Amino acid sequence: MLVLNEEQTRDALPFGELIEAIGRMFRSDCVMPVRHHHEMEVPGEANAVMLLMPAWVPGDHIGVKILNLFPDNHLRALPTIIGSYLLSSGKTGEMLAIVEGGELTARRTAATSALAARYLAREESETMLMVGTGRLSLNLMQAHAITRPLKRFLVWGRSREKAEETAREARALGFDAVAVDDLGAAARQADIISCATLSSQPLIRGEWLKPGTHLDLVGAFKPSMRESDDEAVRRSSVFVDTRAGATKEGGDIVQPLQSGILTMNDIKAELAELAHGKHRGRTSPDEITLFKSVGAALEDLAGAILAYQRASGQVSG
Repeated sequence: MLVLNEEQTRDALPFGELIEAIGRMFRSDCVMPVRHHHEMEVPGEANAVMLLMPAWVPGDHIGVKILNLFPDNHLRALPTIIGSYLLSSGKTGEMLAIVEGGELTARRTAATSALAARYLAREESETMLMVGTGRLSLNLMQAHAITRPLKRFLVWGRSREKAEETAREARALGFDAVAVDDLGAAARQADIISCATLSSQPLIRGEWLKPGTHLDLVGAFKPSMRESDDEAVRRSSVFVDTRAGATKEGGDIVQPLQSGILTMNDIKAELAELAHGKHRGRTSPDEITLFKSVGAALEDLAGAILAYQRASGQVSG
């Protein structure tokens, strides 16, 4: 059985191939049971959570991501989320690989946003605004640069120091990136705005969005969190990775649904429908599009299969 660490997982998941693999998986007959949450007591500390995300393609591959979320791990200088992905054969049940969960999750999340942008962002998009400076920020810039001819990257974070650091790391990757202080001014310039934060209050205002903007919302994964305001939702054609997930977990969709700003019928399509060609995605150059991602188990399965195939020499790279 292969065991891939963080660096090996990163090397086995180039964004171009990962975007294609996730697209194929969204067009497949992948089965995704509801994810499992199990709260666990940690004596003297905040409760922890075990998250299990299974998925399989009948007769092909079986996979499950196991994540342990320990809120007080920062006291030990450890990441809050620690996890692995177990990939097995869908024909025999044999265990094939253990893939490092953090890197897999970060890369498949960014690749899924880039896949959505292929259908929703203007083909000539050149300027991207990255809102947030966490682990996903560089991944999102790299992935979006695969599907659109991006030339300029603006980076905003609550900490100017972290925004500068992220922009510096992006420049080291060959991107023309600068840190910005004025979020509104940056948003008005951007063709693609990608948000990956834990904000509980809207950061992006609808009044800032120029015609043709694509808004990619990756953070705010709880119903109580939010990265866009009501006006952004009103002005946008709304798309989601999965209706089942986004309408229950992501505050950018859940809260507008609860207030009546958005209805279920207002959600134009989920990513599988875009991938199957059941919805064309963007319909005009001036249309403002919004994509909300909360993550789907099939994305992890697609990434794990690709990582296993590349690392085992089944796919050259």
